Amino acid sequence: MNEVIKVGMADLKICHSPAAITTLGLGSCVGICLRDPMTKVGGLAHIMLPDSSAFRTIEKVAKFADTGIDELVRLLEQNGASGRRLEAKIAGGAMMFAYNSTSATMRVGEKNVEATLKKLKELGIPVLAQDTGETFGRTIIYYPETGELKVRTVGKSEKTI
Repeated sequence: MNEVIKVGMADLKICHSPAAITTLGLGSCVGICLRDPMTKVGGLAHIMLPDSSAFRTIEKVAKFADTGIDELVRLLEQNGASGRRLEAKIAGGAMMFAYNSTSATMRVGEKNVEATLKKLKELGIPVLAQDTGETFGRTIIYYPETGELKVRTVGKSEKTI
């Protein structure tokens, strides 16, 4: 059995093939999986909020889409990945409290997905697949060796994107 590295909320980690990387409980949070298909080095960031600009001090760069993705790319490049070859898959960004969908504070998941896609586009990293939105949480396992992202949801079949 290959090693499976756990990533907590507002955290990020990288791994080398054949290891896998996982995060649990993505509700409105987004799991951002990046890999270099040539070197098979990959990483996962579990971001909670879309933008760090409203915060004076940032203790956890992985908490925000803008700073977390930058840091994940930096770590991947430091470990042999090429920024020009990186590819992404994302999951999460659910609206966990659907009863008040007009409130901006209740649309954190949607904002997280938008910020993630915007940042990846700015960096020129293609998003190959995503499983986002809806009203349910997800657990994901990412395999940098193959690029497969397994998405598990309570009461639903596991899917691979």
